Amino acid sequence: MFYSDERLGLFIDGANLYATARGVGFDIDFRRLLREFQGRGYLIRAYYYTALAEDLEVSTIRPLIDWLDYNGYTVVTKPIKEFTDSQGRRKVKGNLDIELAIDALELADKLDHMVLFSGDGDFTPLVAAMQRRGVRVTVVSTVTTQPAMIADDLRRRADHFLDLADLSAKIGRDPAERVAREARRQAAVDTMPQS
Repeated sequence: MFYSDERLGLFIDGANLYATARGVGFDIDFRRLLREFQGRGYLIRAYYYTALAEDLEVSTIRPLIDWLDYNGYTVVTKPIKEFTDSQGRRKVKGNLDIELAIDALELADKLDHMVLFSGDGDFTPLVAAMQRRGVRVTVVSTVTTQPAMIADDLRRRADHFLDLADLSAKIGRDPAERVAREARRQAAVDTMPQS
């Protein structure tokens, strides 16, 4: 439940939202997502958190990050760290949970309603802390996949749960748009001079 006069803050766990949208079967149109929540209240800030590979030039997420940065989102990134675990396996780590939690708590006195796009149960204490500060919390994830992509404790703690599958018509990218974009990209490649 949203009220048109309330101050909203969006906090998007980029990797979690991407995995959830894939699980539900659609691509997020971030322009439509921003518009949808601007229409639900007074949007104070929309944060997007993601880890990036060291070599930004070859990063497949770089165009999205640039677009978000220029189109109303506050983008928070940090480099992915590579390490070897105790069994000798190569692992990567790129968690921004702490950054998201700090930003939310710092903004709490300016918000009436926090919208958290993540199903990660690690955010349950953050949700409780925001609620103690008088901020209502909606968590956006899904229970339509097997297994559900939201931790049960996070869903129970939130004031409201919004299933991403129910938002697909409002914030999903039109599949025809992807086909047209890929056709334009291929046409551009085909017209490039050959060396």
